[in-house]
Amino acid sequence: MKIPAFLSLLAGALVFGPPAFPAAGPRFYGDPPDEHHPWAVHDGNRPQPPRVTPGTFSQPERPGRPPSDAIVLFDGTDLSKWQGEKGGPAKWLVRDGYMEVVPGTGEIRTREAFGDCQLHIEWAAPAKVEGEGQGRGNSGVFLMGRLEIQVLDSYNNVTYADGHAGAYYGVNPPLCLPLNPPGEFQVYDIVFRRPIYRDGLVVDPGYVTVFLNGVLVQDHTPLEGPGGHMGRSKPGPFPEKGPLALQDHGNPTRFRNIWYRPLPPRPAEGGTDGWLSTEATRAKRAEIAASLRADAASLKNPDNPVPEMLRLLESLVYADDATARQRATELAETHLARLQALPAEQLAARRDEVRHLRDVFRYLARHKIVPDDFAPKVAVEELIRAQGWDKRRP
Repeated sequence: MKIPAFLSLLAGALVFGPPAFPAAGPRFYGDPPDEHHPWAVHDGNRPQPPRVTPGTFSQPERPGRPPSDAIVLFDGTDLSKWQGEKGGPAKWLVRDGYMEVVPGTGEIRTREAFGDCQLHIEWAAPAKVEGEGQGRGNSGVFLMGRLEIQVLDSYNNVTYADGHAGAYYGVNPPLCLPLNPPGEFQVYDIVFRRPIYRDGLVVDPGYVTVFLNGVLVQDHTPLEGPGGHMGRSKPGPFPEKGPLALQDHGNPTRFRNIWYRPLPPRPAEGGTDGWLSTEATRAKRAEIAASLRADAASLKNPDNPVPEMLRLLESLVYADDATARQRATELAETHLARLQALPAEQLAARRDEVRHLRDVFRYLARHKIVPDDFAPKVAVEELIRAQGWDKRRP
């Protein structure tokens, strides 16, 4: 595990060469882990988010560019990542950067199956307006092949509310209808979280959030099953993965620029960040502590015990361990004895280093990780008082 920057600075500075510690800087701070959070607030050990190069926004006349980590399902050139409903070749038309429903050929679905995701898909109803209600530019985006987000020419078109564009079809109407005119491309950005069941009981109902042309139309809507025509669906489990399906409803609706980003697991399905159960938190904290202690073992250096000491003390923030506690205490006492034995002028040069070490011990004592009478803490505070370093800085 990588040493956080503030610990690296402290460990590298508290040695017996030329002083190199800054006058101020980050140190142990932020509330420690608790029974539902395995990480401290502002935790330097918490994994860094991956770097993603953003894409570009779409315009009605041209698609945008997907972000760098997107998995592209249709780039406007071919249907190699799609198949027919029964597994044969997808028979829709591809031209000019879009695919178009060929009425009567049936739905198409991705060859790849996936679960929780951020999905981007653009669609356009025919420019020539024909029919009304559900007969105008009708299609559908089926998440995991089952939950339908309606595609419909709802521009100046009256139909049942839970069947408009942006509807969680048959379940929840869109909040509004922010549509471009027929023939222009519309943009869906969808965040989908499948329902999670365990032993027949719901652990997380799942949610769908939909933006239509950048406007929120489904606001973290709880899932009530797949939805459907005329019948009320019921909540229930989904598979872990499923294909993305697009509907043939008899209208030559067009689609372009289809991509998705898989989402990390939630705590309810084994994710290890965020608000966790007590059991999951305890397991993750034990894992972090073990990693820190393994790192401490690699930092052993009789000439400079500080890196190993700090790593061991840090491990106690996550999970206690008698051996690690004893070793850290011994290293701290050894180091403080060396400091106290320094000539006055050399010790004076270590003032800021010693103050930072005091702050580490105070943090640990404040959060009950070490007792308030922890011997190294008492010793370093006595040293600071004896040197007059507890006074306001000049």
